[in-house]
Amino acid sequence: MSFTRKRSFTFGAYGGVDRFSCGDEKSRAQPAGDNILDILDSPAGDSRSVQSDGGNLKETELFEIIEKLQGSRINEQRCEFPLPLKSQFLTAGGGWPLIVPSETGGYWIQPPLDGGLVSVSPTSPGQSPDLDNYDIMERDREATVYRQVFCTRYHHSFTAIDPSLGPLVLSVCLEEEEKKLRLILRLKESSLHGHFSLCLFPVIPSSVELAKMLCDKVTVSKFEPVSFLKAPELITAFDEHRVSLNFKFGILYQREGQLSEEEILSNNHESDDFKEFLSILGETVLLQGFTRFRGGLDVSHGQTGSEAVFTSFQGREIMFHVATKLPFTEGDPQQLQRKRHIGNDIVALIYQEGQTPFFSDIIKSQFLHCFLVVRRIQSEEDAGGAAYQVSVTARDDVPPFGPVIPDPPVFTDPSLLRQFLLTKLINAEISCYKAECFSRLELRTRSLLLETLQAELSTRSQCMMGDSSLSALSCSDSVRAASEGSGGFIENFKRAIRVRSHSLDMLGAPKKMSGGAPQKPKTQKDGESDKSPGSLPESLGSTEVKDQASPQEEP
Repeated sequence: MSFTRKRSFTFGAYGGVDRFSCGDEKSRAQPAGDNILDILDSPAGDSRSVQSDGGNLKETELFEIIEKLQGSRINEQRCEFPLPLKSQFLTAGGGWPLIVPSETGGYWIQPPLDGGLVSVSPTSPGQSPDLDNYDIMERDREATVYRQVFCTRYHHSFTAIDPSLGPLVLSVCLEEEEKKLRLILRLKESSLHGHFSLCLFPVIPSSVELAKMLCDKVTVSKFEPVSFLKAPELITAFDEHRVSLNFKFGILYQREGQLSEEEILSNNHESDDFKEFLSILGETVLLQGFTRFRGGLDVSHGQTGSEAVFTSFQGREIMFHVATKLPFTEGDPQQLQRKRHIGNDIVALIYQEGQTPFFSDIIKSQFLHCFLVVRRIQSEEDAGGAAYQVSVTARDDVPPFGPVIPDPPVFTDPSLLRQFLLTKLINAEISCYKAECFSRLELRTRSLLLETLQAELSTRSQCMMGDSSLSALSCSDSVRAASEGSGGFIENFKRAIRVRSHSLDMLGAPKKMSGGAPQKPKTQKDGESDKSPGSLPESLGSTEVKDQASPQEEP
C-alpha cells in the first residue's frame, strides 16, 4: 500500500487542493505504451492509441496531465537565483542594500546604489524631510471643470462623429460675469479646454467653428444639439472616470534568507515588529460587514480572510492587501489566493526583516510596476528604538515621483514615516499609469467610454425630440453604470465594455462575432448588464495577465 497525492485545480485563482488517497501500487501500475504522458512527449507524427482500463485510471491520468502543464507554467513564472549568488547573500554578514537590481535590468532604484553596496547609518548627517513637499499628484487637474463650472451655469452640449477623429462631444458655457466663452471638446485622446473673451466675437460662432477653434483637425460639418435632461450626469461621469479617491496596495513580508516569490508569499507568521509597522500604516479592521472601500476584498463570506489593514489619508481611502492576512492554501506553491490580489495591484510595499535584499523582478506580475521597500534597523540615537530605512524601485518606463527620499533614507519618527509612505504609494500608482501598457489601456478605455457617451447622448436626445421608435429606452442603467466608472482604470474598462454592450442590445444593433457574422440582438432586463463579467483589453492580451487572475472588480 502507498499514499499518493492528487491535486484538484479550480482555475479560478484559488489554487490547488491536495487530496490524499491510498491504494495498491501494483493495481495503479499503467500498461507499458499506454501512458498519456508518454504520448504527449512523443513526436507529433506518433499516432499511438490511448487506452484506459477504468475510470480511476483516466482520472489519475487527467490529474497528472494538469499537474504537468501547471508545473511547467510555474517554472516559467518563477525567478530562480544561481546557487552561488543565493549562497553569497545568505552568508554575507550585512552591508547589502534594500534592493538589488536584476541581471536583465529594466528597473530604476532610488536612492541609487552609486556602484557600491553600502549601508546607511541613521545618524549620518544629511537633509531632513520637508513636509511641505509631501504633495499628492493629480491625474487630471481639469477633470472636474465641467462639474464645477458648466453644471452651475447655463450651457449647451453638442455631439458629432468626425470622419477622422471619431466621436466628439462639445460643451459650451457662457460666463456673462467674466464675459467669457468657455469650451470643452472631448476627443478619444484627450479633452481640450479653452476660454475666449466675448469681445472677440461680434456674433457667437457656431458649434463647428467653436470646435475648430480648439482643434483645427475637426472636419465635421454639423453638430447635433443635446436635449437629454440627464446629459450632465453622463458627461460628468465621463470627465471624472479617471478621478478616484480610493487606492489599494499590496504588502509583502520578506524574512531573512527569503529570495523567491514562493517563500515570500508563503509567510503566515507576523512578528511583533511587522505588526508594529502595520499599525503605523493603518488600522486592522474586520472585513465582515465592512462598509468602506474594500479594495476587492470579500466583506460578506470571508473568502479573502477575516482581517485587513485600512486607513484614510488626506480625504482618500486606502485598503492594503496584506499577504499574511490573505488565505493560505496548503499544497499551492504559488499561493494564488494571495497573488490574485497582490499580483493585480500596481504598487506593493515590501517589509524586510534582516539583511536579505529584494530583487526588482522577484515578483512576477504584469501589473506590479513599483515596489517600496522598508527595512527596520536599529536606531543609534535612541537606544532600544527602531528606525526604518526606505528604498524604491520601479520599471524604466515609470517616471520618477515624489516626495524626494531624504538623505540618509532613514526615518525615526513613525508619524513622519506614515506620511511619507502613504504619499509615496499614491504618487507611485499615479505615475505608473504613464507606463506604456497602462497608457495604452487608458487610451482604449477612454475611446470606448467616449463612443458610448456620444451614442447615448444622441439617442436620448432623439427620444426627447419625439422619436417613437426609441421612446421606450431608459437611461437609468447607463447613468448608473457610467457613474460607477470612477476608480481603477481596469475596472473602468470592464464597465465601459458592459455599458457599450448594453447600449447596443437596447438599440437593437447587431454585435460582431469572432467569425465575422453578426449576432442577433438580445433583450436584457434592467441591471442585467451590470452583472455580466467584463473582459480585459486586447492591448494587454493574454500574455499580459497570464500570471494572475483577472483583476478584481470594485463595487
